[in-house]
Amino acid sequence: MPELDRVDRPAVDPSAVLEAMAEGMYVVDPDRRITFWNAAAERISGYSAETALGRWCGDGLLNHVDEAGESLCGARCPLLATMTDGEQRTVRVYLHHEHGHVLPVRVTASALRDDDGKVIGAVETFTDDSPATAAEQKLRTAERLAMTDPLTGLGNRRFLEHRAAERLGSTRGEHPAALIMVDLDHFKSLNDTCGHAAGDDALTAVARTLVSVVRAEDDVIRYGGDEFVVLLGPVTPTDLVAMAARIRAAVGQTRLRGATTPARLTASIGAALGRPGDTAESLIRRADVAMLAAKGNGRNTYVVAPED
Repeated sequence: MPELDRVDRPAVDPSAVLEAMAEGMYVVDPDRRITFWNAAAERISGYSAETALGRWCGDGLLNHVDEAGESLCGARCPLLATMTDGEQRTVRVYLHHEHGHVLPVRVTASALRDDDGKVIGAVETFTDDSPATAAEQKLRTAERLAMTDPLTGLGNRRFLEHRAAERLGSTRGEHPAALIMVDLDHFKSLNDTCGHAAGDDALTAVARTLVSVVRAEDDVIRYGGDEFVVLLGPVTPTDLVAMAARIRAAVGQTRLRGATTPARLTASIGAALGRPGDTAESLIRRADVAMLAAKGNGRNTYVVAPED
């Protein structure tokens, strides 16, 4: 049988393959000195191979940080962990680009071993994760808009349901949540007399007032129409009364921007402490009943629902 002709093919240079990769890649020796830095690493990070080669990977060149801004280049370095235990790991981090900005990347660290299985270095690959970040940001924006009142910028009813469930599910304090219902007095008359633009001004002014007088941990929500809700975290009965009184006084001092005739704003306010087993609906219902009692008492006042 005749011998088949052998076609000689040029050997593929492994370094050329690594340079052609779309992922950034660098290799470190046992002392974590960078011994290889491919073209994609230059493109993604902005740092040239000339700058990177020979550098100790923990000296802050890329300065990986987590989403809280905490550095990963010390004891929390994924590359160091992989060189210690030999386990491959993938994490999402932010690297510092050569131009100064941070860039989200997905990093995979893998150990390099000799013929005896001893770890003699590591390779890290990283890919620009910006498209995924942009998609996540769009999703978060959509979720935020779905829970935001467009006029006042406050949370809306959907936001209230979400936050109330969190508050009522907390185990902090005897009363993990409380709710104050704020209903503007004679708002329809204001709209009819001064126009809807003045009504919108009144709503935005009251929204700003409420945000300014509640505690930092409390949430102000536009419940609908001329009604607002203040959702409080843990609070004592005495502090709830004090907050209702403060809100009544502050709304009474709120003025319409650019109003040609004085327009006094007042509110009828109902407050309720959370109880074991409360839902958002039951807490709102008790505060609403108290608010209607305040209206029945002549408006511009507050009523706190009984605790039992």
